[in-house]
Amino acid sequence: MGRTPLFDRTTVVRSARDLFWVRGFEGTSIAQLESATGLHRSSLYHCFGSKRGLFDVALDDYLDTVIRPRLRVLRTEPAGADAVLRYLSSVRVAIESLPDDAARRGCLLVGCAAGLAGQDEAAREFVAAYWDEFTAALRQALTIAGDPRVGAGVVDQRARTIAAMSTSAMLLDRVDRVEQLAILAAAEALVRSWFSPVDEPGVTPA
Repeated sequence: MGRTPLFDRTTVVRSARDLFWVRGFEGTSIAQLESATGLHRSSLYHCFGSKRGLFDVALDDYLDTVIRPRLRVLRTEPAGADAVLRYLSSVRVAIESLPDDAARRGCLLVGCAAGLAGQDEAAREFVAAYWDEFTAALRQALTIAGDPRVGAGVVDQRARTIAAMSTSAMLLDRVDRVEQLAILAAAEALVRSWFSPVDEPGVTPA
């Protein structure tokens, strides 16, 4: 009969997640994971199989506890343009509230896309699934916002545009926080322009 682990798995996973979030998969050593989690490598390997196994669990936790709660506003009735604006605003406000000396970690999934996913099929599939989930949530909100002059193709294009701007902003967190906030503000302005009243009949917003 196997021994019961003498540690809290959730605490260990989130400690590792936060370390991966700052340093990335490649930049995180087993020694650093030992220090962050308080576990020896033998315990980490026994519980998670490998550094990569721990990273996969950390990605799942990040998606469930950080990303999906933030996306919920896009799926909750009444969703629509206001929901997209609330989503973008929540990200911008969270960044603005960080102290100047806070770690510049951006988004763990965006970091994975820029690093590990470039040479790892499983990581690539995970990031692609996240992108699909993100754009689907945006597409749902923008569809509910509803403009009878705008077809599904335009809605899809808009969802991809906002997703791309948000992703770019997260990537810039490590480089230029001012520009990062400017991109998020520009995304908010773009959404407002799509749903502002049009004076000339028959004109379809871009």
